[in-house]
Amino acid sequence: MDFRIFTEPQQGASYDDLLAVAQTAERLGFDGFFRSDHYLSMGEGDGLPGPTDAWTSLAGLARETSRIRLGTLVSSVTYRHPGILAIQVAQVDAMSNGRVELGLGTGWFEREHEAYGIPFPEKRFGMLEEQLEIVTGLWSTPEGSRFDFAGEHYRLVDSPALPKPVQSPLPVIVGGSGALRTPALAARFATEYNTTFGELDQFGPRIARVREACERIGRDPATLTLSMPGTVAVGATRADAERRAATIGRSVGEVAKGGFAGTANEVVDRVGHLAGLGITRIYLQVLDLHDHEQLEFLASEVVPHFG
Repeated sequence: MDFRIFTEPQQGASYDDLLAVAQTAERLGFDGFFRSDHYLSMGEGDGLPGPTDAWTSLAGLARETSRIRLGTLVSSVTYRHPGILAIQVAQVDAMSNGRVELGLGTGWFEREHEAYGIPFPEKRFGMLEEQLEIVTGLWSTPEGSRFDFAGEHYRLVDSPALPKPVQSPLPVIVGGSGALRTPALAARFATEYNTTFGELDQFGPRIARVREACERIGRDPATLTLSMPGTVAVGATRADAERRAATIGRSVGEVAKGGFAGTANEVVDRVGHLAGLGITRIYLQVLDLHDHEQLEFLASEVVPHFG
């Protein structure tokens, strides 16, 4: 089982906050440091000091870490043209010496688009399909050859398809709870399918659907990594866990519905159940970025059970 730290910087985090968490996660042996790609805080809170751009901050982290994998969960197709996105991600992959992964999705938070003047079209799923085809196509085009694409949303003509990522292929993550189109896209383009958030009994059907989508196109489902995210509020005692849950405005019971809450034994049991479903990667959503002791607790009391 891989354990990755997943952050939501739009809720209020500077680059230095992200750097401290990423370096702590690397020191503790976590597999990855991932971040959301949003420009506006959600719910209560002022989001100070303001948003950090996902790929700008990952570029900085690429130079200030050495082992941990880095990526987005997930970037929105509304923010960047796929040609530019392919260049950005390939560059950050080079800056990290091949440690980057791209999570890509349709985007959903209309209010942040309004706040920063970003168009929010209705046909975003079609944009996602074309962006996946373009980004992976640009990266896989042999050097010296050209890439062309003509779709409903994008048109690329005689592109040199440069630069190339260090990794070949660079891992691509597709996630969501949709019953048809999302599993089909994951089967076609992704190295990893992320179930996205949900309650425990929802993950089995989602996994079954994406495995069936792989089989329909002749892909071995075993070649697709299965992952899920979950908020964390854990501690040595129930009181510790409740204190951490309260810090992020929730109760242990609320966090536990789809995440990881309570004592170490409770979290180990939850992870064990997910492993039985075929999930091999967990994104631990840490909302209090100043509580590094919780990272220490997870690394010492939970992760070793799945070494």
